[in-house]
Amino acid sequence: METWKLTSCNLCFVNCGLKVQVENNSIVKVLPDKSNPRSQGHICAKGRNINAHHRHAGRLTSPLKRVGEDFVPISWEQALGEIAERLRAIVGEHGPRSYAYVGGGGQGCNFEAPFGVTFMRALGSRYHFSAIAQEHTGRYWVQGRTAGRQPMNFIAHVEESDMLLGIGWNGMESHGIPRAPYILKQFSKDPEKLLVIVDPRRTRTAEKADIHLALKPGTDAMLLRSMIAIILQEGWQHDDYLAAHVTGLDSILAELESFDVAAGLEVCGLDLETVKTVCRELTQRRACLHDDLGLLMNRHSTLSSWLIVVLMALAGRLCQPGGNVLPGRFSYMGSHTDERSDKTWRASASDFPAIMGVFPPNALPEEIASDKPERIRALIVSGSNPLLSYADTKAHEDAFAQLDLLVTVEVAMSETARLSDYVLPARSAFESHDASFFALNYPEVFFQMRRPLVEAAGDTLETSEIFVRLAEASGMMPEIPAALHEAAESGPGPAFRAALGSYLKENPKAAPFTVFIVARTLGRVLGSVNLGGLYGLLMAKPKSFWENAVRAGFEPGADIVERLFQAIMDNPQGVWIGKCDTDDNFAELATPDGRINLEIPELEAELAALTPAAEQAALKPDAEYPLILMAGHHMAYNANTLLRDPSWIGANRYCTLQMHPDDVAGRGLSDGQTVTVSTIAGSLEIELEETDSASAGQVVMPHGFGMINEDGVNGVNVNRLTSTQHRDPRVGTPFHRYVPCQVTG
Repeated sequence: METWKLTSCNLCFVNCGLKVQVENNSIVKVLPDKSNPRSQGHICAKGRNINAHHRHAGRLTSPLKRVGEDFVPISWEQALGEIAERLRAIVGEHGPRSYAYVGGGGQGCNFEAPFGVTFMRALGSRYHFSAIAQEHTGRYWVQGRTAGRQPMNFIAHVEESDMLLGIGWNGMESHGIPRAPYILKQFSKDPEKLLVIVDPRRTRTAEKADIHLALKPGTDAMLLRSMIAIILQEGWQHDDYLAAHVTGLDSILAELESFDVAAGLEVCGLDLETVKTVCRELTQRRACLHDDLGLLMNRHSTLSSWLIVVLMALAGRLCQPGGNVLPGRFSYMGSHTDERSDKTWRASASDFPAIMGVFPPNALPEEIASDKPERIRALIVSGSNPLLSYADTKAHEDAFAQLDLLVTVEVAMSETARLSDYVLPARSAFESHDASFFALNYPEVFFQMRRPLVEAAGDTLETSEIFVRLAEASGMMPEIPAALHEAAESGPGPAFRAALGSYLKENPKAAPFTVFIVARTLGRVLGSVNLGGLYGLLMAKPKSFWENAVRAGFEPGADIVERLFQAIMDNPQGVWIGKCDTDDNFAELATPDGRINLEIPELEAELAALTPAAEQAALKPDAEYPLILMAGHHMAYNANTLLRDPSWIGANRYCTLQMHPDDVAGRGLSDGQTVTVSTIAGSLEIELEETDSASAGQVVMPHGFGMINEDGVNGVNVNRLTSTQHRDPRVGTPFHRYVPCQVTG
């Protein structure tokens, strides 16, 4: 029997809607879902190939235990019992800092995170390592200072913009916003709109641009500083806006204004008049800015994130329609953990603080290999693959070998799973009730609860269920009274909410375990831990969330929680669950004075040191490693480490080293030959691809390859060329887009 079902892609954080044909418990065809109100029928090659993630030869179907060099299948009871016993012993002897949680739901299965974090905290630990801290942490730290809370995120309101400035972003291939290729084509074709792309390479997105600022690699911060100075020196800043909505500018104004713009742009390799044109248009149009990993994983990454806020504030484009706005959302992706608070943990070896509740993966190897008594000795890695996707694979391999316990929760036998003591099989995104928390829109608030398309493979569980069972095996679950179980039998509703409230009031020590309690009561009745978690999250929403829901058309009333829950369940294609107040986006700010705060004293010294002379010296090519490697190229043929079956690619040259023709000729190389790429971290052999889309002096290698499959290794792992120590000194973000290297034949 065949049927069509609606779901969403889990292979990047845009999570486009899919229409899937299921036959005999198998996915046989995937089409775009035109009824999805967010993606509106957009789909890419990744979404069409979800089976390469969901069903393949390396799929895990039962718990595994390492015995010598092999793995043997064991029962869930044995696996969880042994893991719980070993965790209790390790934490009991070495303290809570000996345990760390790595992961948090990946690109589209984010319900795991509340369960994994709850389990971590029940052990007394705050060590949560996440890929978010490998890419966005500097931005979140800056937003904590400028907007008041780290999880807040200024997004580009492209729907009402007439100018889009993209920095380090190849949206035609990496997406980054819903329907990115469509939006970019729309800007490119409309004579009333202006598309400006800042990127060293002539990418597919740069080819669409009205203005392409092909700056030298690593000079993003210098460009931003120059643009700010141009606006101030020309008097183009919006003084009325600044007086009404901004504080802290006076403390940095003199440093920002007194800058040699011509010398700065010479460092960037850019024409002064062209950059002036961009600055003038930015201050006169309904302009928005979208940055991406080309900036966020580059030199001065945290400083650049601050300069972006300053730039857009001077242009009067923050919290403004068509500018960069603070969106509503179903759930934040983390918490506000200000490092100035005594409550915020700092890593014991590297001293990095938790930002948005997570630590940078770059610090993980040294926290394991440290000689400090508090070193990390046990990991649960869930929906994550550090041995392929984190910087410096060799450093992670060496560190993981020193662990007392490594547990991996995964869909497939990943590179990290192969080194583990226990491997626990998770249900895939298409066998579970699950969702993404990444949906950022304005003014509407979107949410889509994915539901199972097919029956689960083998003896697999929802990842959240695994953490609940592990909590039970560890003896940390509070006793749940019969009355609460009975109230849950009637399903989501006032009776269950009242019973849960009474229980928590009488048992305040049980409050930290609320997500587990709801899972074991309402989740049991609904048949899914994550469905119980959905209702539990809705119960805990603040007043502002429900004000947004009312603006979206939900009538206020005591049962609005249940009505919204039911609307989510009735709309597998996703639904608008809220609408922000478009009259006052500034009200979303969490700063004490309700203004955008531009003063960040910790960054002022780095700003002052960002001079043309200093940058010229810093950017001088290294004699041993004269080229710059862009380690991580988004394209149609890669999706981090999620698509593990290479048969989906259908292309001949998908994992190559791209090099400009001048660099190829200058080294006596030729297109198609095998070359050796060397960095301070190691060396790799890879096929050379000559292309003028690369910039001279920069070579480009994709990420997400080097996976071990049934038929061997697919491509090469670029993270064997990146070092954990090559990182932002404040937040630990790796400089993947600026890795000095050498290429030889």
